[in-house]
Amino acid sequence: MALPVVAIIGRPNVGKSSLFNAIAGEMISIVEPTAGVTRDRVSTVIEYNDRYFELIDTGGYGIVDSDELKEHIENQIRQAISLADLVLFVVDVRDGLTSLDEEIARLLRKNDLENIILVANKADEAKMFPAAADFAKLGFGHALCISATNNMNKQLLVEKIVELLKDHINEKPKNVEMRLAIVGKRNAGKSTLTNAIAGSDRVIVSEIPGTTRDAVDVRFEKDGKTFIVIDTAGLRKKSSLANSIEFYGYVRATRSVGRADVVLLLVDAAEPISQVDKKLTALIAEEYKACIIVVNKWDLAKGKASTDDYVKYLGKMLPQLSYAPIAFITATEGKNVQSVLDLATELYKQATTKVSTPRLNRAIEQISEERLGGKIRVAHLPKIYYATQVAIKPITIILFVNRAELFDENYKRFLVGRLRDNLGFAEVPIRLLVRPKKRESYRGSSKKQF
Repeated sequence: MALPVVAIIGRPNVGKSSLFNAIAGEMISIVEPTAGVTRDRVSTVIEYNDRYFELIDTGGYGIVDSDELKEHIENQIRQAISLADLVLFVVDVRDGLTSLDEEIARLLRKNDLENIILVANKADEAKMFPAAADFAKLGFGHALCISATNNMNKQLLVEKIVELLKDHINEKPKNVEMRLAIVGKRNAGKSTLTNAIAGSDRVIVSEIPGTTRDAVDVRFEKDGKTFIVIDTAGLRKKSSLANSIEFYGYVRATRSVGRADVVLLLVDAAEPISQVDKKLTALIAEEYKACIIVVNKWDLAKGKASTDDYVKYLGKMLPQLSYAPIAFITATEGKNVQSVLDLATELYKQATTKVSTPRLNRAIEQISEERLGGKIRVAHLPKIYYATQVAIKPITIILFVNRAELFDENYKRFLVGRLRDNLGFAEVPIRLLVRPKKRESYRGSSKKQF
């Protein structure tokens, strides 16, 4: 059952994103003095006294956008209004009533919405409240004065939202089955892929690089399960970041890797692998994230290279993700997008696999014998006394060994590769932790040395 939707609407710079973050209780939307930072619909689920609703932040209506995205932004606003069960119409008590406020009021009346709360923001002190009386001319009753920056009357606003939504069926939202983060350099097609996965025009798609500025969580359902796909800002080298907005987008994109269950590293088949692609590869590997390398715009590369040749090219350019499967798609046509989603589900299954300790130690014994040649027991050779899995996402295995310094990176890579083959972790990373354990502590124990 879909949650009731509350959309925040208003002209640029009235504090919509500040209000969104205040209600959410965390910094989700980018807040900047620059008008027009928010472009896409940014959403989150709010819980208050066992009641739930989806809160949506939108771009400023009537923005004069330097990237000529005004029409796209307003289309996202109209979609938010059409989905909304309740609208928070935000105005600025300091600026007073403006012609653009009146234009938004006409737009809301055209949509014949039952529930609209007029919110006069930036009322930081009670002495500013009388100035809000002028907004009654908009036809939505008296404005509720708030200050998003200092939380004045925030609880009162949330209580009013919940009261107006009391007749809506309101069940606790389903647990999210899997979070997918789409990362890549600018103009690789991340927003197009997000929309193709979600099955709707959820984020703005444009040929202009840098259109997406924030990390946008898009919830969708498939086969009765809830998923989130995170569309992120297109990245470029840190030294090339033009302003604080791009910096925040960079930070949000990299953080999205950390909170994802599976990362889709989107590369542009029409462009050579860049330093940004390599930086993202290193980040994904360092975070031990399950990953699919998604080659987009493959229709533009056909005839120039075969898939086999391109796989070899990626193996050479992005060796840190040698475990990651590779998918070839054309996001604009939705080609192979479903296959990517199915593959991500399989990777998630691998990354959440729990292996019994006996089975793990049998595999370790077999691998050790392959490496060391049977029953050789020499003090300067690496020995594994015992192994146990201690975590999932990523698969984390602790090895108790004779001397940790004998387990160099080459040996650990060998062990990880063979564990993948033997235990069904073929396409996900494994974090291997090595701990020294004195042999004496195992005397009289039934545990074997490998």
